[in-house]
Amino acid sequence: MEKCPCNSQKEYLDCCAPYLEGKAAAPTAVALMRSRYTAHVKAEIDYIINTVHPDNRAKSDRKTIESWAKEAVWERLEIISAEKGLEKDQIGRVVFKAHYKYNNSLKVHAENSLFKKEDGKWYFVEGTEAKISATKTVKIGRNDPCYCGSGKKFKKCCGKK
Repeated sequence: MEKCPCNSQKEYLDCCAPYLEGKAAAPTAVALMRSRYTAHVKAEIDYIINTVHPDNRAKSDRKTIESWAKEAVWERLEIISAEKGLEKDQIGRVVFKAHYKYNNSLKVHAENSLFKKEDGKWYFVEGTEAKISATKTVKIGRNDPCYCGSGKKFKKCCGKK
């Protein structure tokens, strides 16, 4: 079985695949963030564009997104923090780091992303550069609720080793 590229420690088929295949909608902002990262790894450009909020979708440059997705070697996703963005919420913020290799250099894309839910579906609205130092990384406690929205403790879900 293939582990999901989003670094959830779950099997791909039980994690982001249902979202990328259109069988389900991401239930939380973090789940959408993870699935968008996975879409970059798998170069699923339509998914990336279709999960941008309709008001901002026209600004999406398909060629740039496709080039970055295909030319980068995606290493891992690190969720730094999440604010709101649960099933009951209408907005959410996710701060993350996407680690990748590009032109034989290791890179980190750190972003503070805003998500909005409309008609029961989460969308990416906008992202700004996140200035994150190694000492300010927020750790998720083993007994904290998992940020993926499963309702399980982190240690029993995305924190499983």
